[in-house]
Amino acid sequence: MTEGDAQSELDRKTIALIEAIATEVRRSIDGGLPPGIKVPVRSLDNVTYEPAKGYFELGDARKTRTLTVNTVRSFAQTLRLMATARSLVAHDDFATKREVYYISKNWGDCRFAEQAESDATMDDIEALASVHGLSREQLRFYPESHGGSVAGRLAVIDRSPATGETIEVDCAALGSGAYSIPHSVEHLGFRTDARFVLAIETGGMFQRLNNHRFWDTAQCILVELGGVPTRATRRFIRLLSDRQNLPVYCFVDCDPYGFTNIYRTLKVGSGNAAHVNRFLCVPQARFLGVTPQDIVEFGLQDATHPLQAIDVKRAEDALRHDPFIAAHPAWSAAIRQLLAMGVRAEQQALAKWGLNYVIEEYLPRKLADEGGFLP
Repeated sequence: MTEGDAQSELDRKTIALIEAIATEVRRSIDGGLPPGIKVPVRSLDNVTYEPAKGYFELGDARKTRTLTVNTVRSFAQTLRLMATARSLVAHDDFATKREVYYISKNWGDCRFAEQAESDATMDDIEALASVHGLSREQLRFYPESHGGSVAGRLAVIDRSPATGETIEVDCAALGSGAYSIPHSVEHLGFRTDARFVLAIETGGMFQRLNNHRFWDTAQCILVELGGVPTRATRRFIRLLSDRQNLPVYCFVDCDPYGFTNIYRTLKVGSGNAAHVNRFLCVPQARFLGVTPQDIVEFGLQDATHPLQAIDVKRAEDALRHDPFIAAHPAWSAAIRQLLAMGVRAEQQALAKWGLNYVIEEYLPRKLADEGGFLP
């Protein structure tokens, strides 16, 4: 089966789901009953974490959105948005979240008052679709932001939107530039001889490693996360890792935000997006650094910054409430070590020993001891 065939199959499945829901609504109306649409409950109370699965998962709790006098507007908005999705899929088109908000301005009394309203309705529809193995991208609703940048030993196999012809992008032949991950990545193919994927938090560090062709000497693929990774970046890394059987190593700042927001979001997802974590997260990811122990072993004590109150709160909250941290004693120990030290360290702190110390010393030493990575 080709990538195009797989995409068409998903399109057919998406349209069939929307039509099935619409048919059930019509059947209830014809039978003189108030129609309803059953959607998963999107709350932390309905989220579980099983280390064997490796991601935050939505539970079985459901709520029914029933048509009543008080809900007629939101019920109509849900149906109109589902009809929009069906039209987009049928015509091989897409709409950004912002465009969806403006599309509704032509819906009369059921138009969205603000984008937060359309986003919430879209999330409910996506949660419903996720139960059937579909994500927002299959509904053809795209975020405004695209993915991060990619460089290294990878050829991305895309296709022309106009002609359908195959386009191959060699990520090792872009000079000082890089490949930009598109909004939707399901149709992409990959060809590589890399040994691993190195996911990097900051654009500055990504540029340094790319400009010095670290990906060539280390035989890897570099992906810029740009902070908390976008949906497209997470899905790209997941597909690349799964299809090419590549390990994913994360190179992130040593602070509670880097641990519990950036890395954890990539690896296991988030509670608020539990309905799509199984599509977007990368359970096989591991944390290369920067770790609290790295501050000691690489002599970075005088290149750190004091933990702020928000850092301490985030760390303590993770120790008390985060099921991922609780499931991995090594992470609990690392966070407690950081709190005891009272400092945080950026990736760029390694420049204390020279601009290219990260390339010549830090990364080679870390990669030589993969058993020391955090889970």
